[in-house]
Amino acid sequence: MNKTLGFISAFLGGAVVGCTIAILFAPEKGSDLRARIVAMLKQKGIDFSDDEVEQLVKQISSQIEE
Repeated sequence: MNKTLGFISAFLGGAVVGCTIAILFAPEKGSDLRARIVAMLKQKGIDFSDDEVEQLVKQISSQIEE
């Protein structure tokens, strides 16, 4: 049971990061991009605040630039 939960968590985390990276490369305004990220996460049952999405985007962007 614990392995299954870990696998599901890892899968969802990977899906979120993958979707976020894909969206980051789409040419859009920042506010539109964040709205799309929030909508995609809500469709997956993940509830993020706008501030949390902003932090996630900044973190992923900085790691991509390195």
